[in-house]
Amino acid sequence: MLLALMCLCAAAAAEGDGEVACLAELADPYGFRMGAPLSFNQMRDSAYLNFVSSVFNSVTMTNEMKAYSLLDQRQSKATEDGMPKMNYAMADQMVGWARDQGLGVRGHVLVWDAYMTDWYFHEGYDSSKPYADQETICKRTESYIRDVIRHFEEKFPGTVYCWDVVNEAVGDSAGEYDPKDPRHLRTKRSGNDNLFQKYMGDNYVELSFLYARNAVEELGADIKLYYNDYNAYFSDKAQAILALSDSVNHFAKDADGNDRVLMDGIGMQGYIGGYGSQNGCLVDSHIGMIRDAIQGYAEKGLEVQITEMAVRNFDKSAAEKHAAFYGDLFKMLRDINTDENAPFKAVSIWGLTDYPNEPKGTYVYNLNSPYGGLVTEKLAIKDAFLKVAEALSE
Repeated sequence: MLLALMCLCAAAAAEGDGEVACLAELADPYGFRMGAPLSFNQMRDSAYLNFVSSVFNSVTMTNEMKAYSLLDQRQSKATEDGMPKMNYAMADQMVGWARDQGLGVRGHVLVWDAYMTDWYFHEGYDSSKPYADQETICKRTESYIRDVIRHFEEKFPGTVYCWDVVNEAVGDSAGEYDPKDPRHLRTKRSGNDNLFQKYMGDNYVELSFLYARNAVEELGADIKLYYNDYNAYFSDKAQAILALSDSVNHFAKDADGNDRVLMDGIGMQGYIGGYGSQNGCLVDSHIGMIRDAIQGYAEKGLEVQITEMAVRNFDKSAAEKHAAFYGDLFKMLRDINTDENAPFKAVSIWGLTDYPNEPKGTYVYNLNSPYGGLVTEKLAIKDAFLKVAEALSE
């Protein structure tokens, strides 16, 4: 059975026949989805589309569902009620393709300070005017979150199965957060202000989840709400994320005075290994750290997804070790869900393909690594892919 499935997957990758959802089928008995990234440029790459639809059952749009991609300044300036307007043209094409292929979509992401358009925070959506007051920014953000969730659910019912409501709100180092705040709420990123924190307030994460939960409940939709961050399997950051999740889930009360569960789960981005260097890559102890983090979040009643997995490898000669690491990682993920407790819900492979021609030191080179893929840059099956399939078939 395993050999047949692996051969069919290899055939799908080579021929682009789009018929076999190999890794998705293998992971399904263990209770989690298998996902891949998708950019708008890749919508013109039939080989990539065929491979993704053959092997996976979930996709995440790399940029096109983020606020800075959706927000339309011209339309926003023209609104009578002062609420923001969006251009969904690119995102709709992508989500529509996913729906037609029977793939679920991770909505990524509603609120993220990085690269966020400055004009959104100004009066009249005009950067030449003063920044708007807190009440205005809160109303804009509530309207934005509600409209985006509603748009995709009404146009593509059931396709977007979860949203990353807030991304990377936990700071990492001194100067990025107030040390007295157990949430380590990010106030700075690379020296720049977190504009959501600055103009919505220190409870912008809690408010964003409240707005998202209200939108989902109004729709009666089955959409899970996640907090997403990098380094989420390192203990210090995990503790801050847990403090943030506790704050979110004690932020609002229902009609009976009970805490409303606003956050369903944690998205662990899953970049594993050294950034831009082989030093720190393929370290076996990282697998145990990831396992412990998943269990720690689960103990607090939170689901977990690995949302942007890249098992980094900068050394072409380390292919065998890279494959073995990938296999061991998926054995752990396979075994962490049991009949009694199955908190682990999805893996999205961000470093899906190799990047052997990427210049050294670029963002893509450092983030995903040149030889970290499950498949080559031409979508040929690598040993790492086969080790994952093997781990999910035992």
